[in-house]
Amino acid sequence: MDTTSRQKYEDEIEIDLGELIAVLWEKAWIIALTAVVLVGITGIVTKFLITPQYRSTTSIYVLARQNDSTLTTSDLSASTQLTQDYAQLIKSRTVAENVIANLGLDITPEQLLGKITVSTQSNTRIISISVLDEEPEVAMKVANAVRISAANQIQMVTNSEAVNVVDSANLPTVKASPSLTKNCAIAGLLGVVLSAGIILILHFTNDTIKTSEDVEKYLGLSTLGTIPLSKALDTTTGKAKRKKSAKKAKARKQA
Repeated sequence: MDTTSRQKYEDEIEIDLGELIAVLWEKAWIIALTAVVLVGITGIVTKFLITPQYRSTTSIYVLARQNDSTLTTSDLSASTQLTQDYAQLIKSRTVAENVIANLGLDITPEQLLGKITVSTQSNTRIISISVLDEEPEVAMKVANAVRISAANQIQMVTNSEAVNVVDSANLPTVKASPSLTKNCAIAGLLGVVLSAGIILILHFTNDTIKTSEDVEKYLGLSTLGTIPLSKALDTTTGKAKRKKSAKKAKARKQA
């Protein structure tokens, strides 16, 4: 590509970008209105239609002792390596069934496991158990029950002698979800992107020629002048009205 062609190509790119910016700026009120409407709808749905969820968290410290002697470095290393195994045992069906039976919950083990989140910090033997529920007290009771049942399951399966409580489950006072701010921010951004995308698609698919600049740009023809279409229509309509009035006056005279 020579210098002249490259310059022409760059000019066309700049003109196209400028045109797109102009189109979006012209329809900025539509973009803003769409974003505001989506934010409003999302805010109403989040605040009044979505049930708040509360999260209660408890944590345990698991230590795998290989013998009854003094705690050694190998014991600590083995415990760290088995942390992921303990996390899987906590979310086992057996633990869920025990919790349901102990608390008399009217849910399935799968539904209960869907409320439980188990997380472990790297290079530690501390395991956090979080439970999400619509009722703060239920979330706390379930979290404590899961911790107790999981401790028994871990000791039975791995022969571990030390499963200690780091933190008991707390009574949550602030809802964990949904987040009004987060949802409204996402809705506003989505409204801007969607409306801008639709406007650009309509602009690209509209191949009608509206101005003399379009004639020169797309057809390569020079224009001598423009005719205001709206005035022409008004003039034609006015002439039709005058002809109709003249016919009515002539009919009155003949009568």
